[in-house]
Amino acid sequence: MDPILIILVLVAIFVIVFAAAGIRIVQQSQTMIIERLGKYHRTLTSGFNIIIPIFDRPRQIIWRYTREDFDGRNVVTFKTRDKVDLRETVYDFPRQNVITKDNVGTEINALLYFQVMDPVKAIYEIENLPNAIEKLTQTTLRNVIGEMDLDDTLSSRDTINSKLRIILDDATNKWGVKVNRVELQDINPPRDIRDAMEKQMRAERDRRAKILEAEGLKKAQILEAEGFKESEINRAEGEKRAAILSAEGEAEARIKVAKAEAEAINKIKEAVASAGDPIQYIVAIKYIETLDNMVKGEDTKTVYMPYEATGVLSSIGGIKELLTAK
Repeated sequence: MDPILIILVLVAIFVIVFAAAGIRIVQQSQTMIIERLGKYHRTLTSGFNIIIPIFDRPRQIIWRYTREDFDGRNVVTFKTRDKVDLRETVYDFPRQNVITKDNVGTEINALLYFQVMDPVKAIYEIENLPNAIEKLTQTTLRNVIGEMDLDDTLSSRDTINSKLRIILDDATNKWGVKVNRVELQDINPPRDIRDAMEKQMRAERDRRAKILEAEGLKKAQILEAEGFKESEINRAEGEKRAAILSAEGEAEARIKVAKAEAEAINKIKEAVASAGDPIQYIVAIKYIETLDNMVKGEDTKTVYMPYEATGVLSSIGGIKELLTAK
C-alpha cells in the first residue's frame, strides 16, 4: 500500500475525530461551561455548538441523585456531569434530629426546591453545590427550630418554611442559586411526647365539650324562661282584653236592656194612657215577678206577702180593668 495514501487516510480519520470532538449538542434548559486551557472561556446555550478540542473542554459539576433500592429506601448518590441543569430541582433531605427551645428532640425531614440561575457561579463559587445546599439547609433548620417551642413548631409550618426560604435564598445567592420553596414533610416528636399531647388534646376536647354543653343548657333555660315570660305576658294581655271586651259587652247589654225596658214602658204607657195610670201597672208587674221568684225554691215552705198586700191586689185589679178596657 502506498504510504502517502495511508497518511491521507490517517489524516482524514484524525480530522473526522477532531471535528466530532468539537461538536457539542446541548439540550433545552441545560447549559455547558467551556474552559480554554484551564480558564473560563464561554457558556454554551441549548442547541448546536462547536468548540476547539484539546484547547477547549467542558467543566464538570457534581450533581445529586436520589434512587430507591430493593428495600424501597431512598439512596443518595453524587455524580459528575458536564452539563448544568437549569430547571427547578427538588432535594428530599433525610430525617434529622433537631432540638426545640423547650429541649424536646424532634425528627424533621424537609424538601427544598431550588434553581440554578447563574451556572458560572454554581461551578466556580462552590466546590460541591448539592452537598453545600444540603448542609446549609440542615444547619439553618436546626437554628430556626431551636428558637421555637414544640407547640409553635407543630402549628407554624408556614412560618418555618418562610424563614428557611429567606435565609437559604440569601445564603445561596452568591452561588448563583435561587431557593423557591422549602417544605417540611414530617415533624415527629418522641413517642412519650406524642402520648402526652394526645392526652392533653383529649382533655382539651372534653373541656370544650362540657363548656359547649353548659352553654347550650344555659341558652335553653334562657330561651325557656323568655318563652314562659312571653306566654304569661300574652296570657295576661289576653285576659285583659277579654275582661275589657266582657265589660264593654256587659255595658252594651245593659244599655240595650235599659233601652228595651224604656221602649217597653213607652209602649205600655201608650197602651194604657187612655185607660189609667201606667205607673200602677208597672209596679204591679214588679210585685208579681218578685213573688214568683220567692216561691220557686224547693225548700220554700212559707210564702210571705208584702205589708201592703191590698195595694198589690188593687194593682192587679187595675191591670184587669186596663186589659178589659183594651
